[in-house]
Amino acid sequence: MTNINTANRTTSGFSRIPDQQVFDYDSTFGANHYGRVKLVVRQAKGVWLTDLDDNKYLDCLAAYSAANQGHSHPRIAQALVDALQNNHASVISNVVYTDTRVLFLKKLCELVPQIGPRFGNNGNKGLCKNGGVESVETAIKMARYYGWKKKGIEDGKQEIIVFNNNFHGRMITVVSFSSSSRYRDGFGPLTPGFVSVEYGDIDAVEKAVTKNTCGILVEPMQGEGGMYQPPAGFLKGLRELSDKHDLFLIFDEIQVGLGRTGKMFCFEHENVIPDGLILGKALSGGLVPLSAFVTNSEMMDLAFKPGSDGSTFGGYPLACVAGNTALDVITDENLAARSEQMGQVLKKKIEDIAARSSHVKEVRGRGLFIGIEVKNGDAMAYCHKLLDLGMLANDSHGHTIRISPPLIIDENDVDYIAERIEKVLVD
Repeated sequence: MTNINTANRTTSGFSRIPDQQVFDYDSTFGANHYGRVKLVVRQAKGVWLTDLDDNKYLDCLAAYSAANQGHSHPRIAQALVDALQNNHASVISNVVYTDTRVLFLKKLCELVPQIGPRFGNNGNKGLCKNGGVESVETAIKMARYYGWKKKGIEDGKQEIIVFNNNFHGRMITVVSFSSSSRYRDGFGPLTPGFVSVEYGDIDAVEKAVTKNTCGILVEPMQGEGGMYQPPAGFLKGLRELSDKHDLFLIFDEIQVGLGRTGKMFCFEHENVIPDGLILGKALSGGLVPLSAFVTNSEMMDLAFKPGSDGSTFGGYPLACVAGNTALDVITDENLAARSEQMGQVLKKKIEDIAARSSHVKEVRGRGLFIGIEVKNGDAMAYCHKLLDLGMLANDSHGHTIRISPPLIIDENDVDYIAERIEKVLVD
């Protein structure tokens, strides 16, 4: 094996090993579970990614909304450095308390509007985990427990309504109700208890409700499913059905929350309040894993007691230090409003380009969460061309170019993005 020499590092990388060696090491030692583009990122700062030769790429993916605040935001990074240097960053057993965790939870639960108001104005409580899918599973546990304890459904018979082309992660329970066969095939036996219906079809949801239905799990806007927003009134309809049939309504805002769509929370566009809310990714500014499930205090106390849940690193001090500062950055820098403003400008430019393009089927999105569906269904071909022009994007559901840059972009960045999109979409 070739020795990795880091003695001559530059500002553009952890090491100076050639890109080809990175590709070879990945092929030899890493799982081939991502279809990666041929870019080795040596530095990520603000909206820019830098390779070994100091070429820069504007990041229009933002790690699927994990870098809403921009890469390596100086306030968040400094908070982590301070925590490490002052010895209040290490993971500590959950049999004791830490001030970092409770201060983060206080800030998060007070930032979120009262969740599940039908259960009373009791305030919110949060439960911290690491990756977002862990908090999805926490929310599933909550809905199932609610069905058993409050609705009298026989334990093991609870059912949750989900939606076609959903994306909530790739753990066994979650892929069990995915529409994508490549997420499921060969990983059985799959977890039962889910009924999937067409996204946006409120009549299909009502028809799917049975005596065993305990909850609904939905993305207020679909990301991986094709960058779709539901028809007007759909979320309100879910709320009404949940109230009518006493169902626990959960919104997964891991990709669309925390300013991404032009509001602090995506559900605020229609002022429809869920019974449970899942957050992650940008919750820590993209620097350490952190996610959370937030619900009405009464519901959290109903389902979770000592021994019913736990996580060694969920809510550990370093993550909560990042989370505390990351939430401050979103509010102090008005990133939700900035997303709305820059998103309107960028979407208008993209719509103008689409009107002159023979390749675009539809442009859709809110804030800085924009999808460009292409007629030939091969969005990745255009993403490769964009990479050659100094811009990183990815496809959504194969047919749509996903444009979701950090929320800190300015007018010059918007022009940079639009110019490159025009070059690849207009003949």
